[in-house]
Amino acid sequence: MAVVAQSRVEMQPPVIPEKMLAAVYYGKNDVRLETVEVPKIGAGELLVRVHTCGICGTDLKKIATGSHSAPRIFGHETTGLVVATGKGVKKFAVGDRVMAFHHIPCRKCYYCQAKTYAQCETYKKVGVTAGYEPSGGGFAEYIRVMDWIVRDGGVIKIPDGVSYEQASFIEPANTVIKAIEILAPKPHETVLVMGQGPIGLMLAFLAKRAGARVVASDLFPERLTISNRYELTETIDASKVDTVERIRELTEGRGADVAILTVAGDRLIKPAMDSVRPGGRVMLFAQTQRSAVTIDPAAVCMDEKTLLGSYSASVDLNLESARFVLGGEMDLEGLYTHRFPLEKAVEALNLAAHPQPDTMKIAIQPGNKWEG
Repeated sequence: MAVVAQSRVEMQPPVIPEKMLAAVYYGKNDVRLETVEVPKIGAGELLVRVHTCGICGTDLKKIATGSHSAPRIFGHETTGLVVATGKGVKKFAVGDRVMAFHHIPCRKCYYCQAKTYAQCETYKKVGVTAGYEPSGGGFAEYIRVMDWIVRDGGVIKIPDGVSYEQASFIEPANTVIKAIEILAPKPHETVLVMGQGPIGLMLAFLAKRAGARVVASDLFPERLTISNRYELTETIDASKVDTVERIRELTEGRGADVAILTVAGDRLIKPAMDSVRPGGRVMLFAQTQRSAVTIDPAAVCMDEKTLLGSYSASVDLNLESARFVLGGEMDLEGLYTHRFPLEKAVEALNLAAHPQPDTMKIAIQPGNKWEG
């Protein structure tokens, strides 16, 4: 399915209210449902009525640690309907179904020239907001998409026949595709993916698509059952066996060629390092909190193991991630196990922060009241 295909909802000129409901962050573990002003847009900008916003682990970390100033409205895996366009907008119109990236780099600075886009100062600015300090805004009824996001390729139209839920995975899919490109798994290699939440499952799927043998591990057998639905049939139940020992048994004693750690925190970094063979590669994907960690330097020097990191999305992969998601190669909508209306956003965030064995992706859906 071509990315350039589009779906536009036939609609009367929408009546945009002055006020809307939003889940507003006020500090550590403090999110409140409040009525706030609908954001005003300027030249080159879009106003989007939110349908679906996936809850991302980075939002949960910010809320749990109180790391950001308040108030803010988080949520950045956002899809919805364009209800107003600013002066000069040519590529989008009222009625377009879209998703919006919240970061787009300048493409000119030192880091952009090195293709390390997440370190660009422009990229670090958030270009989507529901009010207050721009922070994504998807946990609200309306978002304002700023001009450089609209102008520089940060908005993707959703084709006919593709749901808002499926399309909400375009941004997270970008981050996953980026990590796989860095690792460049080869067909003869064994890739261990530690953690089978939604991101881990996507990483495993894409590593297998690249031709590698994939072994997925998790503490929750229920998640491994979900992995099986995506033809990820080699698994390790970490609640019953030692992952390092088992992956060595599966690889003639060597260890995996590649290990991808998708679980936040530091306690599994050593097991990830131990699980790969001499000369192997380890990718840290979820370690976004700064801390001091002891790593055996001889594992890097004498054992020649490579420690890699991948953070956020790459603008170079925006269209590729859209093609992957919108083309339906992977049923990403099927990863949503829980859907909450905006009125129950606090409950949704609490469940996402304390997932059960059968919890995968959770959506907050302001658009549960309307069809589009």
